[in-house]
Amino acid sequence: MAIFLASTKSISRGSGQSAVASASYRAGVELEDKRYGKTHDYSKRSGVMSTDIILPSALAAAGYY
Repeated sequence: MAIFLASTKSISRGSGQSAVASASYRAGVELEDKRYGKTHDYSKRSGVMSTDIILPSALAAAGYY
């Protein structure tokens, strides 16, 4: 039997953290932060086995993907 483990961690913009940069790092991909005009590229990061980035439906409908 397989064992599934999931964990979450809060990201706070108030303390200078960027949700886009954090998601980019964890997924090992390149993401653009349209709010600040920055691109976070962690595509060369190794050790990422599998990722899924899920957006709320309102953001997906607005084209934030």
